[in-house]
Amino acid sequence: MSTPGPSAPPRGLRLAPFRGLRYVPDRVGSLSAVTSPPYDVVVRPDGLHQLETADPHNIVRLILPQSGDPADRHAQAARTLRHWLEEGVLAPDPEPALYVYEQYSDVSGLQRGLIGALHLTTPDEHVVLPHEDVMPEPVADRAGLMRATGANLEPLLLAYRGDGGGDYDGSGSHGGSTTARIVESTAQQPPLLTTTTEDGTRHRLWAITDPHQIAAIDADLAPRQALIADGHHRWATYLRLRDEQRRAAAPGPWDRGLVLLVDTTRYPLRVRAIHRVLQHMPVPQALAAARDVFHIETVGGPLPAALDALAATKASDGNTYLLAGDGSFHLLTRPDERVIDESVPRDRPEAWRRLDATVLHSVLVDRLWRVPDAPEHIGYVHDAAAAVRQAERLGGTAVLMHPVPESTVLELARQGVMMPHKSTSFGPKPASGLVLRSLDLG
Repeated sequence: MSTPGPSAPPRGLRLAPFRGLRYVPDRVGSLSAVTSPPYDVVVRPDGLHQLETADPHNIVRLILPQSGDPADRHAQAARTLRHWLEEGVLAPDPEPALYVYEQYSDVSGLQRGLIGALHLTTPDEHVVLPHEDVMPEPVADRAGLMRATGANLEPLLLAYRGDGGGDYDGSGSHGGSTTARIVESTAQQPPLLTTTTEDGTRHRLWAITDPHQIAAIDADLAPRQALIADGHHRWATYLRLRDEQRRAAAPGPWDRGLVLLVDTTRYPLRVRAIHRVLQHMPVPQALAAARDVFHIETVGGPLPAALDALAATKASDGNTYLLAGDGSFHLLTRPDERVIDESVPRDRPEAWRRLDATVLHSVLVDRLWRVPDAPEHIGYVHDAAAAVRQAERLGGTAVLMHPVPESTVLELARQGVMMPHKSTSFGPKPASGLVLRSLDLG
């Protein structure tokens, strides 16, 4: 990505410090008890109940309030946030900061990144690259919640390349950009907080308040671009609310949004699949409708063995899927290529036309199963075991997917081609509840 001339405003990543809202440790049972996964990962009612009962101040009461209609939920979250601020459960840090955030677990290893308020840009500016389409319902819901609370309640996850040139290419090279050196040196200091969540992940947070370091980070990030790894709906929400506010007022805090920036030359992200649950379609009905287009084979469990069988089909059997929900596992392989060619739109690159998510929705969901792609019909679940449990509980069908190679995500993002919504799950994702951003604090 080329750097603009001196008279043009910087076109790259502009990450600003902010006064983070954080839990006051003395006012909660423990920091781990008030955290939560991102709102769209909390999918099970029992998981939501577990988080709500872990501590009366768990962040899930803000990011997923439980009430009647959406307006009631959003008003409830706003009241809860106001009460917690009045009671001193949450308090703003004394000065603006960028925050170094660290996650470590035996499963995902070590990850560090920077949390800050990122200047918002549209896709045609080629600074923040989206790679997935979004659905209007979640954007409307998040917009209502942010309007009511006047806050960014949880950070998005963005990936950028911190070594060499500014364009994000996901390479695994290692080096020492200015930002990386500051992040690593900060992480050697005593942290603001340390907590270990129930999944065994250790979380640590530091504040960077030195003006010289903040200016150095700004200069280092200014020519760079980033890929949205997780949080497309929240990024779309940021842009919607920014445009609303610009019609009513001068530029202000709504021109930025809360993000976690991870330098993947130092800390590569993992890419996992997002699975589907057909909530009202039993497995026998799904199999019967797919039988004329796909080869169907029942494979043995348990789930890890069935997922291994699915993984083994990817190289040789085209678009393949694993269906579950009736106590067994069913592989769909070797689809009829003529049906794919007839069903998939032709106005996109071939790499997009052959994505598993594209074929799933064009051939199976739309043509064979005729299921509306709406929240009351199709659920999107990050964890395979949770998807199977949900399908069994509802009498529906879990469709388990392959992860999309990161190289494919990047190839399409650079072309400005959106992947089907909920196609990828990058991680590890930041925990919600460690630092919030109030728009009232600027």
